[in-house]
Amino acid sequence: MRLGEYDIAVIGGGHAGCEAALAAARLGMKTVMFSISLDAIGNLPCNPSIGGTAKGHLVREVDALGGEMGKAADAAFIQSKMLNRGKGPAVHSLRAQMDRKKYHAEMKKRLEYQSNLYVKQAEIVDILTDENGVSGVVTHTGAEYGAKAVICASGTYLRGKILIGDYSRESGPDGMFPANELSENLKRLGIELKRFKTGTPARIHADSLDYRKMEIEKGDEKIVPFSFETEATGENLVSCYLVYTNEKTHQIIHENLHRSAMYSGLVEGVGPRYCPSIEDKVVRFANKERHQLFMEPMGLDTKEMYAQGFSTSLPEDVQLAMYRSVEGLENAEIMRSAYAIEYDCCDPTQLDATLEFKSLKGLYGAGQFNGTSGYEEAAAQGLVAGINAALKLKGEEPLILKRSDGYIGTLIDDLITKGTNEPYRMMTSRSEYRLLLRQDNADERLTPFGYRVGLISEERYKNFLKKQDMIEQEIQRVTSVVVPPKTANPILEKYNSTPVKTGIFLSDMLKRPELDYEKLADADPNRPQLPDAVTEHVEIKLKYDGYIKRQIAEAEKFKKMEARLLPENQDYSDIHGLRLEARQKLNKIQPKSLGQASRISGVSPADVSVLVVWLESQSK
Repeated sequence: MRLGEYDIAVIGGGHAGCEAALAAARLGMKTVMFSISLDAIGNLPCNPSIGGTAKGHLVREVDALGGEMGKAADAAFIQSKMLNRGKGPAVHSLRAQMDRKKYHAEMKKRLEYQSNLYVKQAEIVDILTDENGVSGVVTHTGAEYGAKAVICASGTYLRGKILIGDYSRESGPDGMFPANELSENLKRLGIELKRFKTGTPARIHADSLDYRKMEIEKGDEKIVPFSFETEATGENLVSCYLVYTNEKTHQIIHENLHRSAMYSGLVEGVGPRYCPSIEDKVVRFANKERHQLFMEPMGLDTKEMYAQGFSTSLPEDVQLAMYRSVEGLENAEIMRSAYAIEYDCCDPTQLDATLEFKSLKGLYGAGQFNGTSGYEEAAAQGLVAGINAALKLKGEEPLILKRSDGYIGTLIDDLITKGTNEPYRMMTSRSEYRLLLRQDNADERLTPFGYRVGLISEERYKNFLKKQDMIEQEIQRVTSVVVPPKTANPILEKYNSTPVKTGIFLSDMLKRPELDYEKLADADPNRPQLPDAVTEHVEIKLKYDGYIKRQIAEAEKFKKMEARLLPENQDYSDIHGLRLEARQKLNKIQPKSLGQASRISGVSPADVSVLVVWLESQSK
């Protein structure tokens, strides 16, 4: 039975699915989004937080392109904190604790109110195809929906399996139904799948904790929003708490390792190296006497506390003993047990930079289905997949972000070029352009892209241009204002900065690491009233001017490599001089450019040199 015809069908209502569906609908596509449960839309099944190191950058970039995660997070946060303030601006990352239920409600409402978007509760069991590529989807009840493009954002639902000790059952996260049939149908369509694993800690009743024995972690006094459009920032409503494991905790874990699903052989999937279970931490870092854990509220109207850093697949009796061995958790009452979850995902090297499958036109992948971990990585991919599916149907140029454009570009390039053997997590160290890809300038880098594709409104774009104009005017102003020694030296001496004998430009004072706008107020009485985002941007540009110019020059070199295009569907076995491994990898991935080829694992600099010579011979 055919129940409707749509331009784009989105499989999954998690963070990738939400962004994909909203983007496609806003770009004029008649879009249908399927979720196994409408109560799982925008769910935070693991950590009830958005952002964090590098992840905060991704949320800012999603917002700069016209996505929704940042706005929903600003509406639902209960504690906000800027991480890494003691380090350079490249790694400053916003992180906010969410009210889990409110975030779900916010995102569900935004989907329901969006024109062109139809939200349905159903499990997709098959993807239909014809001679042109995908043609629709089939639900578990046999209903068919026609679609010209399909975005698979299935999260951890594909053949999902929950593991606690020696107990296991087929399940999605949070006890939801798994999606068991779609995996086999994807394989039938020629999609290569992998098996990954992730996990989540227990939830503990707040009244069973002894907060007197914990270190309190408060939010920032000055709230910085995720979205560049958010004006009313709200306030911190809760605190988090820091505790530590100890020798007794580690002893309990060691004595019961054989009962962990991870170590008993029950787990098939590969887990995230950068977010290991507590038993994995204790084994891998045996010399560490303790590991830090955070007790984080799940919301304002619940007593559930999330035990960050304490994920495990140990049996429930061991979990209880382990948690209660921690100071402050002696009387802990577990409300939801910790568990590991296995699921199917695709090999992302099968995807183009648009996130469309090379072998099946019209099918796109996004989120954990592409082998990533994290809400933020998922949202970024969902947004790009939704945009590109819509642009393709409209006959317009795709959105392909370079590594130098943003962390989203780095994320996608890593996935499609290098692939991943474990759940991929974004980190600032993954980018060679960290100083260019700061969270404060995400709008400067990506809002023009969002405007070009049609997700940034005229009003927002005008406000963006106004902000950029203010930044340029302020840079010109501070580079022309001279502060005399009698005014400058008292300030310089106050902050242990070298005094001057002649006048000094205000810009040169701002470049000094020990000084900032606030400290120079007395030296700059005519300073205009500017938004904090503007002065922050100006200060960073001045302080790191040399480094920024150097990275821009490196990015320009990178663009030249990316501009040297390789032929489509090239058989690299025919190119003399390439090593066997390089030929195999190049044939599998079919890189678009010399730059992409150089980043493929197994393609050496010598192989790249062979490609350069071969390209030159072809051009002649």
